[in-house]
Amino acid sequence: MKIGLDARFYGSLQGGIGRYLEELVSALAGLNEAKKHEFYLFLKEDAFKTFTPPTPNFIPVKANIPWYSLSEQLILPQILKKVKLDLMHFPHWNVPAFYRGNYILTIHDLLLLHYPSRRNSQLGPLKYAIKNQVFKKVLKNGIARSKHIITPSLYTKEDIVKTFNVSEEKISVINLGTSSLKTNESSQPHPNILKKYGINKPFVLYVGVAFPHKNLEGLVEAWKLFMEKYGSQYELVLVGKKNYFYDRLYEEKIKNKVKNVILTDYVPDNDLTEFYRAAKLYVFPSFYEGFGLPPLEARQFGLPVISSWSTCLPEILKNAASYFDPHNPRAVAEAIHSGLTDLNLKTKLLEESKKILPLYKWSVTAEKTLALYERFAVDN
Repeated sequence: MKIGLDARFYGSLQGGIGRYLEELVSALAGLNEAKKHEFYLFLKEDAFKTFTPPTPNFIPVKANIPWYSLSEQLILPQILKKVKLDLMHFPHWNVPAFYRGNYILTIHDLLLLHYPSRRNSQLGPLKYAIKNQVFKKVLKNGIARSKHIITPSLYTKEDIVKTFNVSEEKISVINLGTSSLKTNESSQPHPNILKKYGINKPFVLYVGVAFPHKNLEGLVEAWKLFMEKYGSQYELVLVGKKNYFYDRLYEEKIKNKVKNVILTDYVPDNDLTEFYRAAKLYVFPSFYEGFGLPPLEARQFGLPVISSWSTCLPEILKNAASYFDPHNPRAVAEAIHSGLTDLNLKTKLLEESKKILPLYKWSVTAEKTLALYERFAVDN
């Protein structure tokens, strides 16, 4: 059976979707049941040049097509058609409208519909309005023509059912796995690595992008309140590749306004493990999530997690996080203080983490995904 994967996000540093693809491919390659199939990975040029197939049945195909572009709609279907696939898997909602092959679709969230703010974009008002309407049509069309839909949480499944009147039977919830980062629990963090990024104090950690729905503006406001009340013995470290959104956050909310906030820019995985080992607390202030990998990643390192109570997060993190109202900066500030100082809370969160981490394994994600491939593939 020939299975295609739109892997243009692979190795792109594009947050959760890139990580999803990398972990899924790695886990699929480890399944004995997958060896009887051929997997065609459609990659952008940089990833195509550097991709090393984990096993011989993973075959790279160059598809140097920009995301969310006109060529994605017109040219990508032609590239896919040449391979004569039995099934295509799109890991995001941007399915080419003119693709007529058999496919399944992963929808991680409906952020596009719930947070259609121009603050999420660098485009001007008119271009943004036009592009947003096109995106909505692509999403609706992709859902309607798909053979099946994968979501990472029950929250997202119910959101799709309600928003698009889709049958529940058409959607499977397949949780993501925890990170493949090496925890090395017995080793100590390397202070020199932290100093390289300008970190000199005990710190509270956030890892991820700076899109408005991530609520980093609210987190910075809460951090200012925290320091005013409890002092400046800690630093807030925001780990994420610098871009327009991080630059805007710095200029509008941090520069000359809030102290003890460090923006690291991109941090490679080897260094990132040191951040998780050394941090005193992980904070996740998001307004909206479809799953939420970073707090699970933090829990792998035994790091206490405080989290927004929004959307799917209580479903995924269960009792392994302490929750706050993300719309209330004072509540966030108090949650930070409790997470840093309440030893009983830390102990409770650690014990609860031991219960939930075994629930999230990429091998299980891959097994369930492969079962859907085999169920919905149509022989050419």
